[in-house]
Amino acid sequence: MTTNAPDPRLDDIARSCVALHVRMTARAVTRAYDEAMRPSGLKITQFVLLSALSTGAWRSVTELAERFALERTSLTRNLQLLAAEALIVPVECKGRASVYAVTEKGRAAIEAAIPYWQAAQERIAGGLGKERWSETREGLKALRRVARLAD
Repeated sequence: MTTNAPDPRLDDIARSCVALHVRMTARAVTRAYDEAMRPSGLKITQFVLLSALSTGAWRSVTELAERFALERTSLTRNLQLLAAEALIVPVECKGRASVYAVTEKGRAAIEAAIPYWQAAQERIAGGLGKERWSETREGLKALRRVARLAD
């Protein structure tokens, strides 16, 4: 009976895979923000979407999905959840484009969530330090640019 030795490349993949490490980090950061924001009743994804929609800068769901690098179906599902809570409402627009506006209830939810977001932001970004967070943010932007070039 022979056993195959483990492929040494697999250890290297686990240690060096950009996708793996970015996804692990994203999940850990999301959990930290969600936990900090739990008293507000909003998850970080909902808070960020509400905040983005409140600027009124988006002409369509597709544009919003592209800006935040979200799958359109995931974004649509999140928008439907916000609409079900009466935090946003669809707005009439030209063509087939979908646009949403933040309701008064949505603006109140944003306002109530800001202190919890600030606490999470200070914990995470403050824990890195201003200079390291700035370098990390620039590194993440560069990573997104490189990933888009691969499309």
